Amino acid sequence: MNVVGASAKRSDILQEKQIARIAQALQNEEIKSGRGLNQSTNLKRHGDTRWGSHYGTLLNLLTLYSSTIEVLEIIIDDVSSSEQRFDATNILLNMQSYGVAFTLHLMRSILGISNELSKALQWKDQDIANAISLVKIYKHRLQDMRENGWNSFVEQVSGFCQSHSIDVPYMNEVFIPRGRSRRKTYETTNLHHYRVELFYSIIDMQLQELNGRFDEVNTTLLLCIACLCPDNLFVAFEKEKLIQLAGYYPNDFSPVDDQLQNYIIDMRTSAEFSELKGIDNLSRRMVEIGRDRVYPLVYHLLTLSLILPVATATVERIFSGMEFVKTKLRNRIGDQWLNDSLVIYIEREMFECVSNECIMQHFQHMKTRRGNL
Repeated sequence: MNVVGASAKRSDILQEKQIARIAQALQNEEIKSGRGLNQSTNLKRHGDTRWGSHYGTLLNLLTLYSSTIEVLEIIIDDVSSSEQRFDATNILLNMQSYGVAFTLHLMRSILGISNELSKALQWKDQDIANAISLVKIYKHRLQDMRENGWNSFVEQVSGFCQSHSIDVPYMNEVFIPRGRSRRKTYETTNLHHYRVELFYSIIDMQLQELNGRFDEVNTTLLLCIACLCPDNLFVAFEKEKLIQLAGYYPNDFSPVDDQLQNYIIDMRTSAEFSELKGIDNLSRRMVEIGRDRVYPLVYHLLTLSLILPVATATVERIFSGMEFVKTKLRNRIGDQWLNDSLVIYIEREMFECVSNECIMQHFQHMKTRRGNL
């Protein structure tokens, strides 16, 4: 990204190479034409806070692989700086190695499996039940890929290498890392390195991360919270799971069985709750019409579900917002000032309703001042 897309000239060369390659492939009927097809003509940079964007970056790089190789070769021949020539040469050697092709396809496959889960976790209106279902599907597909996907995966990588003139190593030979001599390598075969140290290891890391973040307790807790969702006339409501949720906090809840039964009948028959979406809107409506006092235990469950960290997208956006608040000119900002500034930045839609006059009056009355602000 940094070398090939470093200038508009190089980007234009890449675009010209890719357009010519697409035209030749269409003429040879190797690819099909249609709306939305063959539109990638420049490298796509991934987003810092959107981890699903890495999948699009890898797909884009695979599509532009041959054109990118040609541009790197042009840079090596034309560039005057020895440092830039060294960077381009090093990248070209890496790009044309079996290890990079193997890793590129491995991460494309793993992120392709997780793509739907990635998009679901980025939704503002989080559908917890469907997200948990996607987590289970993701775990199953990763486990199936680990147990049964090696042979088909290696064939896919080998086909890619043959079409791009990349040497495919013999799997029974001793693996030699690039840049090391044979005397300094540990005795292992290419098969063991690529299958065990890369293929199995990376998939196991993904499964371990998922099992750590979505263990049985967390999954059960999230599914219990999903029963409070008011969408489609409270179709997700399950009294047993909500009783189970209250049982996790015995010091905060007395028996809620009868109150839950009255609550769901009231919610499904009241016009004020018929078109609600989201737990936050439900809690707000209950306060507006006084149902929080009628069903205090249920409202307590709602407030509990709202403070539990179930939406990762909001947390990611908060961290990305810190880049706008804590800039180079304010790199010594204190914690309290940073927290206050972040609250104003994150909840800016709410603070837009507060006038400057109200803010000045608030500061005016905080302590005795000589003059009016």
